[in-house]
Amino acid sequence: MSTSSPSYKMISDEVFVQLRDFIYEKTGIYVPDSKKYFLENRLSRILKDKNLQSFEDYLYFLKYSANKHDLSRLFDSVTTKETFFFREPQQLEVFVDILLPQILRENSHKGRKDIKIWSAACSTGEEPYTIAMLLLEKPEAALFKKEIYASDISEGALNSARRGIYSAYSVRNIPQQYLVKYFKDSEGVYILSDTVKSMVKFMNINLVDEKDVKQLKGIDIVFCRNVLIYFDDKAKKKAISYIYDILRPEGFLFVGTSESLHNITKAFRPIVINKVVVYQKV
Repeated sequence: MSTSSPSYKMISDEVFVQLRDFIYEKTGIYVPDSKKYFLENRLSRILKDKNLQSFEDYLYFLKYSANKHDLSRLFDSVTTKETFFFREPQQLEVFVDILLPQILRENSHKGRKDIKIWSAACSTGEEPYTIAMLLLEKPEAALFKKEIYASDISEGALNSARRGIYSAYSVRNIPQQYLVKYFKDSEGVYILSDTVKSMVKFMNINLVDEKDVKQLKGIDIVFCRNVLIYFDDKAKKKAISYIYDILRPEGFLFVGTSESLHNITKAFRPIVINKVVVYQKV
């Protein structure tokens, strides 16, 4: 038997399908055939680090020996962390100028002095921290307890989010007044203020795991943007139904501007505000 370098350059069709099924079962993320080479490339690094000889060995390891960290690393490999502050600003304007005042009024009438927001699939934290800054700049929110939950399936992404240190690329769309007020520029690296960081609670939540999602309840508004694109319809329906359950009556859901709940659910009513589609719990 040869003891030369590990033979993990190619992944067989059979093992690719088994790996894909494993990833899908655990996360709802579907890896298409066109991503086989991409998966091979990403996972080769893990095999090397683990000193595993083949993709078959890695699959066996995942099924029988992997811990949460190992699974998180696998999930990291199949998702893209493309995110930045103040992404999809038209949605943020609708949130802060129209929905937020409405929610605060309604909560106040019901004797609630809090607002609960969930950034699902938050990656490295740019979205929930954007929401936190927007709330800090809204005078009418000052008297309300602000609970911002941010979740991701990747522990690496969450650790990065908790650090709150960002590149010039991540902060490129932040309005200047926010950048000056809430960040310290340290030789081209941007360090977020503790004021903003302290407003966000980060959690490891798998959107297709009902037990995970049910850690949250009574949420006023959910941002689940640019994540459903990784799911097939079955997984989308599962994730959306869990989100529905933890939203308060008539709560709101944002998905990405290129995404739609059409053909996924009738449990949300699409509302168009300033050309932005928002989904409201029926």
